[in-house]
Amino acid sequence: MALFCGGKLGGRSVLSTIGRIPCILSRAQYAQTAAGVPKITIQKAEPPKEEHYDNKNERLKRPLSPHLSIYAFQMTSTLSITHRATGMALSAYTFGLGIGALVLPNDVSHYIALLENVSPAVLFLAKFCIAAPFGYHFANGIRHLYWDTARGLTLKEVYSTGYAMLGLATLITIAIAAL
Repeated sequence: MALFCGGKLGGRSVLSTIGRIPCILSRAQYAQTAAGVPKITIQKAEPPKEEHYDNKNERLKRPLSPHLSIYAFQMTSTLSITHRATGMALSAYTFGLGIGALVLPNDVSHYIALLENVSPAVLFLAKFCIAAPFGYHFANGIRHLYWDTARGLTLKEVYSTGYAMLGLATLITIAIAAL
């Protein structure tokens, strides 16, 4: 309020005190240089150069980590990756059958009639390839349900259930392909 009314602070008006601030600052700057203190200058920063990660590592002579070349695949990781892959394959089958039912010109009986002229060995092999993801995913799903009961989680049991699951998956696949 004293600023707007032109009031006084300590014998001087507030506006005259504010007006003297640049003069006081310039004297302080002069005193700084006279005392031997280096003057601080602000420069605009340049953006860093864009350098590819591999080029930077090569320039700094950093070795490339061997990552996959030293990794020994374990049965547990292989079965897990295969479980995911068979799940994606089953999703692709479902998607393909649904799209096929919508866009193909004939009904299912026409395409089944086309398969009657195929040799039994080729037909069994085709059915085996189609049934393998289902058999594997089904058997490994049972194994995961067993794990959900908090049993079979030691390393020895994980490997033994893995081998048992592979055997069951093979039996399921052969049984479906033989239909």
